[in-house]
Amino acid sequence: MTLRAARIESYVLRQLGFGLVAVTGGLVALIWLTQSLRFVELVVNRGLSFRVFLQLTSLLLPNFVAIILPIAGFVVVLFVYQKLATDRELTVMRGAGLSQFALARPALYLGLIAMMIGYALNLSIVPAASSAFREFQFEIRNKVVAFLLQEGVFTPISDQLTVYVRARDRDGTLRGILVDDARNPASHATILAESGRLVMDGGLPRVLLLNGSREELDHRTGRLNVLSFDENAVELADADKGGAQRFRDVSEMSLDELFNPPAIIPARDRGKLRVEGHRRLANPLTTLSFTIIALAAVLTGAFRRHGSLMRPALAVLVVVALVASGLAVSNLAARQSALMPLVWLHALLPGLIAGWVLLAPQFARAGQAHRAVAG
Repeated sequence: MTLRAARIESYVLRQLGFGLVAVTGGLVALIWLTQSLRFVELVVNRGLSFRVFLQLTSLLLPNFVAIILPIAGFVVVLFVYQKLATDRELTVMRGAGLSQFALARPALYLGLIAMMIGYALNLSIVPAASSAFREFQFEIRNKVVAFLLQEGVFTPISDQLTVYVRARDRDGTLRGILVDDARNPASHATILAESGRLVMDGGLPRVLLLNGSREELDHRTGRLNVLSFDENAVELADADKGGAQRFRDVSEMSLDELFNPPAIIPARDRGKLRVEGHRRLANPLTTLSFTIIALAAVLTGAFRRHGSLMRPALAVLVVVALVASGLAVSNLAARQSALMPLVWLHALLPGLIAGWVLLAPQFARAGQAHRAVAG
């Protein structure tokens, strides 16, 4: 590689790198803003601090980056090379003797770097972040939130459990307590107590109620039962979440667990785990495929003074169709294990076709030149 070609390559790669960071950061920030709104309820209704909110939602960022990276790479390569074509810089580069592959090399470097980042995210960072996120969310909804009861506020511990406290002393004693408990489908209980105190029992938050009554409505008979008590304990953990147990999501499992599921996983769900494993291995390859599609759209075809918008527009439609079809391919492979190769074909085939479109003319000219010299 000559010094001139190296400088040109560095110039293009620098623009691509800055563009990828800017586009990825902007799209991730936008998605984070929209997705984090569903956790605002934890701050507004349950009294969590803004710092806890940021800690919780920041654990979503690695997954957002993994999803956005292939699309961001495609957009940046398409935009930068289209700008180079419009400003006639590509024409100057070709005039300086750069081949089609030499022009594409900076984008291929960027695609390879983004692909390696994608593998690091999919195989290590995203599962760890997903596990930390779900654990943090579980702690907030099942343990921490019980100690954030505010005076004069109806605090929803869960969809079926609400607690009201009239006053709270400095020593932690609660005054004027009302508990609305609908966790038992057969009966709806309303508990009133003069005082109480929050305690931990077996790692679960409970409220110890003193001098109160329990009114329970039996839904089957319509009978109202009233029971007075001197002392009663009510568990505040979210029953919907299974108490202190938390079942792991597919996104938290390692690659080994996905391909060798634990024995407790039902047979009907093992196909979904294998698809997730293959998806993690194949998805980063789409970053390189989308990069080659963008290159094929900009670097091929006849030269036009003001550039061509037809091929870039077609490339955008192709990538949109590939993103949409990726969901369908994953669903089909989960249902029929024989269709698992479709996951890899979806990741590799578009890039191979685009690579052939990009480099076939150069190979054809090289073959003609070789035959001419041989003749």
